Amino acid sequence: MPLTNTAIRNVKPESKPRKLFDERGLFLLVNPNGGKLWRFKYRFNGKEKQISLGIYPDISLKDARERRDEARKLVAKDIDPSEHRKAQKGANSGENSFEAVAREWFAKNTPNWTTDHAARIRRRLENDLFPWIGGKPIGGITVPELLAVIRRIENRGALETAHRALGNCSQVFRYAVATGRAERDPTGDLRGALPPSRGQHFAAVTEPKQVAELLMVMDGYEGSFIVRCALQLAPLVFVRPGELRKAEWKDIDFEAAEWRFIVTKTDTQHIVPLSRQAVEILEELKPLTGYGRYVFPGARSKDRPMSDNAILAAMRRMGIGKEEMSGHGFRAMARTILDEVLGFRPDYIEHQLAHAVRDPNGRAYNRTAHLPERRKMMQDWADYLDKLKASAEIIPLRQRA
Repeated sequence: MPLTNTAIRNVKPESKPRKLFDERGLFLLVNPNGGKLWRFKYRFNGKEKQISLGIYPDISLKDARERRDEARKLVAKDIDPSEHRKAQKGANSGENSFEAVAREWFAKNTPNWTTDHAARIRRRLENDLFPWIGGKPIGGITVPELLAVIRRIENRGALETAHRALGNCSQVFRYAVATGRAERDPTGDLRGALPPSRGQHFAAVTEPKQVAELLMVMDGYEGSFIVRCALQLAPLVFVRPGELRKAEWKDIDFEAAEWRFIVTKTDTQHIVPLSRQAVEILEELKPLTGYGRYVFPGARSKDRPMSDNAILAAMRRMGIGKEEMSGHGFRAMARTILDEVLGFRPDYIEHQLAHAVRDPNGRAYNRTAHLPERRKMMQDWADYLDKLKASAEIIPLRQRA
């Protein structure tokens, strides 16, 4: 039942705090000392959070509901009400600290980012930047001060994170310049101060003979049936490891032989044509996990996807070393052989890898581009892998003396 003004006036404090719930996340917290505080409960990025809406009777039931509705509108726009409040507080009070400006910049840009991307930036700001320069006036941060913070990240071996943190600083400084709270972006003076980030190299087997041996070893896996199916499907679909382990049954269309899902990295829909072999693996697995959400549920909870380490751990137990193959390696394997051995057009391959592919006018192709050709490519790829396995000798990837 929704709260009423009479119920709120007559409620008596108890020995422990108690909550009187209204509607759509609004509740009144009644403390043992008699204080009555409005709270709004909401979920953001999968986590339950709360925000204060004021003190009763200064804020009436009607006022609290209006404030709740304003907060709900922010959540609907993918803006965290708590972060939005911090940003507005900094802006309205004239506070020009790096943290205040950064939070304001973050709140304004969050609606344009994927959930995972926003979470990574938030962690970077809160863990690597705010503790050291968050409280400093943004217009007074010097180049040496900024370099010291970035060096701290580099010195722990996270060079790529250091580059990304510097890029975020530049965005915040440019926002501060645009809003009149700083005169310049000092990150330009640090150009060349960090060693270039070479990016991460994922080990991959790309020679057909070695691929054949790898597939034979993987077919010999004797652990969990769910992990075995994931291992067999991984080279056939060559999606990113996180996309495979988070696959959901609702996205699998057996009639069309397609798997459609949203690519987290780009927040765009991707289509994976399923070969006959891939469909057979999924059909065999469905009686076991098809009643739940995930195609590959976790070992401890069916409500969560498989661990991000499950496939890697399985490969390591089979003697496939980290210098030989990684979860991302199936993508490099497919890209190399589809191009150099099977002779498929590079743009077909890039589309299937869910990479950004543009036409001669610079426009991004839509997700259905070249779908019939990609469907043929995926079936030819699966057939080719079968032929490799049929011709392989059962020997370890690394010859032992």
